[in-house]
Amino acid sequence: MDQSMNWEKFSGKRVKTVLAVSLLTVSLLSCSKSLNTNTDSLYVPTATDVTQNATLADLQSGRSVFINSCGRCHSFYSPDNLSVANWNAIIPNMASRAGLSASEAAQVTKYVTRGK
Repeated sequence: MDQSMNWEKFSGKRVKTVLAVSLLTVSLLSCSKSLNTNTDSLYVPTATDVTQNATLADLQSGRSVFINSCGRCHSFYSPDNLSVANWNAIIPNMASRAGLSASEAAQVTKYVTRGK
């Protein structure tokens, strides 16, 4: 009886190990550079995009963070494809997943909402 209990413990550990390795593999593969991360469709901020809430430097920095962080794990969403409300709901969750600082998340938000 003791041997069967040891086997169950071993099997449980083995299953947990296999699951952990599988999840790690999927996580690493989901953030690959083979994604379509063409930035041609993303707007490039200019002086005419400056608002009371966003300087040109904010918008440019936000674009840079957006390209370098968001594009690691998925294709880009054009900022114009979602509403300001949608972006304001999405960015906090995605920023924490991407490991962005509060400042970087704010810059990305300013970029994708065009400073609104």
